Amino acid sequence: MSKSRTIQANGIDIFVIEEGFGPLVLLCHGWPELSYSWRHQIPALAAAGFHVAAPDMRGFGQTSAPADINAYSIFDHVGDMVALVAALGEQKAIVIGHDWGAPVAWHCAMFRPEVFTAVAGLSVPPPARGPARPLDMLQKQGINNFYWQYFQKPGVAEAEFERDVEYTMRSAFSGRALTLFLKEGFGFLGDPAISRELPDWISAGEVAHFVDNYRRTGFRGGLNWYRNIDRNWELTAPLAGRRDPSAVILPCRL
Repeated sequence: MSKSRTIQANGIDIFVIEEGFGPLVLLCHGWPELSYSWRHQIPALAAAGFHVAAPDMRGFGQTSAPADINAYSIFDHVGDMVALVAALGEQKAIVIGHDWGAPVAWHCAMFRPEVFTAVAGLSVPPPARGPARPLDMLQKQGINNFYWQYFQKPGVAEAEFERDVEYTMRSAFSGRALTLFLKEGFGFLGDPAISRELPDWISAGEVAHFVDNYRRTGFRGGLNWYRNIDRNWELTAPLAGRRDPSAVILPCRL
């Protein structure tokens, strides 16, 4: 049976759900999610003979959410996972990430291959470095309505998402109205006339778990990950072209 605890690591408090015994597997969730997103995979991996640890990532849920936007770089996220491995009494781990958690997993393997012996990513492939900072490239292409751009100014997306957290989470999980390129007159959540019916893979009770957490924390911590996109490009310049040979790319339907 899964248990949870809060561990001090890398200068923050990290909330972790754990289960099982054996080689350590870290599960890194994405946005707008929580460690709870892995509720089906945790017992399955534990039953297969692994010690599974799924943290609320930095800025999410019951894990610390530093106020400084610069505290959400890819180095901070990888540092959290390295420190978590040590705090769990291990020297090596398998790391698996979904959505924003996938870039964390890929960079864990690139930064510290002696710690992370295998890596898998769901939804997001290994990073491919462009010729310039991602947000600058969008501007040069004449694009000004991509959701990454909308997320940049502190307070804007937060106000939209926190106005009605249940509506926001139902929108995120239904996916029907969301679009990567915002339409004029609408925010990221899209046209309110489009229904937010839940897909059959998530229940209203499960959505309520996310709603309760995001009502308490707000959305700023997770959005700060997006506010480091260009900075991450600058910080990872020495890794250009590097790939981890143990990588496995797993497609995932959100």
